[in-house]
Amino acid sequence: MFGWFKSDPVKKLEIKKNELLSKAYELSKSNRRAADELMAKAAEIDEEISIILNERSKGKK
Repeated sequence: MFGWFKSDPVKKLEIKKNELLSKAYELSKSNRRAADELMAKAAEIDEEISIILNERSKGKK
């Protein structure tokens, strides 16, 4: 009944991923190693999002 009050972990992860990607873009102009590390973290978050979405799709079947 009160499902609309629950926070969506996928949305939070997407926001975090987008923040990391924008920081990585800015750092890519000055510090390539730090930018690569942020890109790797963003890729890990993207994998977490995929796992959550796959679990959701399995649960709906």
